[in-house]
Amino acid sequence: MALEFEIIPYTLAFKFDARTSRGALTEHKTWFIKVWDSSNPRVEGHGECAPFEGLSIDDLPDFESKLRQSLRKFEGARLPESLEQINNYVNHIDDSLPAVRFGLEVALRDLFYGGKMKIFDSKFFNKHRSIDINGLVWMGDKDTMLDRLELKILSGFECVKLKIGGIKFEDELDIIRDARDMIDRDDLNIRVDANGAFQPENVMAALDALAELDIRSIEQPIKQGQWDEMAKLTRKSPVPIALDEELIGIHSVEQKRQMLEKIKPQYIVLKPTLLGGFHATAEWIDLANELNIGWWVTSALESNIGLNAICQFTAQYDVEIPQGLGTGDLYSNNIPSPLTILNGCLFLDKTKHWYLNLTERQL
Repeated sequence: MALEFEIIPYTLAFKFDARTSRGALTEHKTWFIKVWDSSNPRVEGHGECAPFEGLSIDDLPDFESKLRQSLRKFEGARLPESLEQINNYVNHIDDSLPAVRFGLEVALRDLFYGGKMKIFDSKFFNKHRSIDINGLVWMGDKDTMLDRLELKILSGFECVKLKIGGIKFEDELDIIRDARDMIDRDDLNIRVDANGAFQPENVMAALDALAELDIRSIEQPIKQGQWDEMAKLTRKSPVPIALDEELIGIHSVEQKRQMLEKIKPQYIVLKPTLLGGFHATAEWIDLANELNIGWWVTSALESNIGLNAICQFTAQYDVEIPQGLGTGDLYSNNIPSPLTILNGCLFLDKTKHWYLNLTERQL
């Protein structure tokens, strides 16, 4: 009984130029992990390591080399006999490689549960329970964003998130105004994600303008690392603030508590690939619940393999607000899976199947 691994590089192709305040994305490089027990090679676990370009702390030129070095220490190791042992294995990966920790954890959990793409024992997997999600509207020109927004509403989403900070702010306000007029629904929940696009000296004016349009929350209005400035904003902002990039690179429970108690955000946004896996994400959730801070979980451009794992993790909790798990339809060459979105909900469709004959496919 000994573990064996295979690493498969894969390039995901966006269906369109996905613009953010940090630039446009046309592709996303990821690495799949396959793991099996040498005594039973037909049963495989699958995981995914997908560092986010320009954002993950392990977005490095030599990432693949570090991934291979990290997994080499587990080759020949015994198959974990418990979920606790899986956590122990993951803890042997350096904190500076959160995507590796996430990918290894997912692969070992899949193998532990029999290689059926079951990662957590949740109702999402066992009973195909759905999760409410927000519809994501990427940046673009005004007409394009309005068309995308209208499509999300017609598709049944009651909560939408708009990426802002990539075009003139006045144009973005016009888009939201037009959306309110076009949709004529007071109960439409609009979130915005600024990705740190504003400066401390002009952010309050932007927040006041967004508040007039009944924006329910704004993610990361200023760049991370400015704790004093962010703490001022969370006290004064008329729009609830959600921390996103602010969480990246903070590893110990003590550091997490220090940051949350200093800034006191209304929400935190949790991306397991960027935070170091599910144990690390659960620490954030426990602290947020203790400090009466809201939270939701978001995928970070993973393929359906990583997204499936994040959905199952999220479904363990009694989530009451829409989660950010709608990125699976962004790619033209995603891994075929049962993950399905209908009327603003994400679920596993029993009539669909996984296609896991993974090989490296480049653009």
